[in-house]
Amino acid sequence: MNSRAEFIVPDQHTARPDPITVEVVRNKLDGIANEMELTLLRSSFSPIVKEGLDASAGMFTADGSAIATACAIPAHLGSLVPAIAQIISTFPVHEMHDGDAYILNDPYLGGSHLPDIAVVMPVFAEGRVVALTAAVTHHQDVGGMTAGSVPTNSTEIFQEGIRIPPLKLLDRGAYNETLIALLRRNVRVPDMFMGDLNAEIAACKVGARRIQEAAGAYGAQQLCAIFDDLLDRSELLTRQALRALPQGTFVAVDYLDNDGVDLDKPVRVQVAVTIRGDSIHFDFEGTSPQTRGPINCVPSVMQSTAFYAVRALTDPDIPNNGGCQRVISLSLPEGSLVNPTEPAPVNARSATMKRVAGCIIAALAQALPERVPAPSGSELVVMAFGGIHQGRRFVVGDLVAAGSGAALGHDGVDVIETDMTNCMNLPAEAMELEAPIRIRQVALRKDSGGAGQYRGGLGTVREYEILADGVSLSHRGERHFHPAQGIFGGEAGAAAHSWIARRDGSVETIRSKAVTTLHAGDRLVVETAGGGGYGPLAKREAAAVRDDIANGKVSPRQAAAA
Repeated sequence: MNSRAEFIVPDQHTARPDPITVEVVRNKLDGIANEMELTLLRSSFSPIVKEGLDASAGMFTADGSAIATACAIPAHLGSLVPAIAQIISTFPVHEMHDGDAYILNDPYLGGSHLPDIAVVMPVFAEGRVVALTAAVTHHQDVGGMTAGSVPTNSTEIFQEGIRIPPLKLLDRGAYNETLIALLRRNVRVPDMFMGDLNAEIAACKVGARRIQEAAGAYGAQQLCAIFDDLLDRSELLTRQALRALPQGTFVAVDYLDNDGVDLDKPVRVQVAVTIRGDSIHFDFEGTSPQTRGPINCVPSVMQSTAFYAVRALTDPDIPNNGGCQRVISLSLPEGSLVNPTEPAPVNARSATMKRVAGCIIAALAQALPERVPAPSGSELVVMAFGGIHQGRRFVVGDLVAAGSGAALGHDGVDVIETDMTNCMNLPAEAMELEAPIRIRQVALRKDSGGAGQYRGGLGTVREYEILADGVSLSHRGERHFHPAQGIFGGEAGAAAHSWIARRDGSVETIRSKAVTTLHAGDRLVVETAGGGGYGPLAKREAAAVRDDIANGKVSPRQAAAA
């Protein structure tokens, strides 16, 4: 069999697949994607993946449309589409061989930010490419000016780590040793880096084997016809769902605390969402110009954010694939926060994409008041600790969530990631194994949920005690100055608050974002934001208030004041 081949395009002689077979294959593909995800998580070395779950996997047609994705991170899964487009533009599918794999992380070439490295592998059946498998992992370190590669004070992308354009990682199963040597030399924890990279390759191989098995059962030509049918069906169902929504243009505005460099300057996010017939358009005119600091979002991230919003507001039973994306268009002003000019820094892009997603949902609350929740804390505190302890270099990150917004009929959820991310904080034991840090407290943040007929979800309190000198810290927070607002009479959630209690007794307040050095005896305390309330507090049932007090979520004093 020739291992170099064109990809399969179903022709007019291919029988249209019957609906039962299509549904069986759809569920099989979802299962394969989740098996890839489990392989990725269980094979990785870094705590941010094996404990924080900051990695994703999926399968794509040979021309780059998503056909099935794992239950993972929307930001990763959406941005894989432009990443794959860049890879197959650089390495045409007809020139690929069985056993090849490709790598990319450059945000200005289809990536999202430098720690997120994509690996893509062609899947061969009957001598031709039938699909592509892909995985993306947030690597704990990719070089740059700070340990963890998430400096909140970077002013150009060159300070954020090593940039990888579309390159061949495996050539017919053999590693590109020159590339591997270069990557290892540019990261702080090379063994951990390679462990995570090999986990991505393993996930892609698992997906490839399973797709080849499906091609053996149904035939490669028929399997590709099923892919096309799934994409067309998702597009049709999504267009039907949009036609059922209120038509018109809906506008919302929200603010980011700062860009990490100009700490006293808020950053504006504005979106106008237009639903017209069976399509939806997102216009970001009015959003702030690109910033000096690293909160800028490249178009690949904005595309995945728009896709997330559409999926969140349409029928969850619609197959989650690239057909849903065909209904979406965007206007991204050049040189703005959401379409920066190279070499603008972008490592903190998750703060912005979460605010953008929340802004889209807030806009649509005007059209769908009974379906859309109040704004969430929508804060993913990203922290990276690094240094040398007992002769060993360490880099470890933590991801800390806020409370979600309340909605009609139920309170918000406490300490949960919303709006584009879907990770977990590190357990205390995992953090303490990896770094000279002791976790002194993990608790719900009492009184942080916005009051209302339905209460916003609570944030959390986490306290870190540093056990060695010279530990670097990058802290990226949000909602310190612009808390989540309530809707329909509900009240705002509590603003976030972080500070460092130094061993000499002094206290330093973190203004949302900071890069600093910690020493033995210092303590870092992080309090995340609460979600907004829904409806007037006067309508809240007395029994719900009593339960809040009994469960320690609301203090008697706050309840009495309300």
